[in-house]
Amino acid sequence: MPNFDQNFEATRLAMLAKQYPEVVKENGKVVFCAEDNEARLSGTRWMVEDEIFEKATESGFKVHLIELLDNFIQYRDQCSELPKKEGVVHFGDGGLNIEWLPHGSTDLSNS
Repeated sequence: MPNFDQNFEATRLAMLAKQYPEVVKENGKVVFCAEDNEARLSGTRWMVEDEIFEKATESGFKVHLIELLDNFIQYRDQCSELPKKEGVVHFGDGGLNIEWLPHGSTDLSNS
């Protein structure tokens, strides 16, 4: 089992923020969760203004963030790092950060 790199997520989120400064300068968050039986992203809920959601979609930011979240979930599973199923990505002021939550914390996990 590989050792979990504490800087893995922050480094990649910082790289993504540099690619999409026009999206991450706005305030918003993305709630996400993974399936119970699989270490894969199963759902997201975007909590941003409509124009920012459109900008995130059209620019490619949305697809890149979703791919990154899926990678984070798989990586945490491989390293047995908890929590690994649910969280929130916050953005604004030009940055991105991730907050991992205990399983069952979001309404996405109950749907």
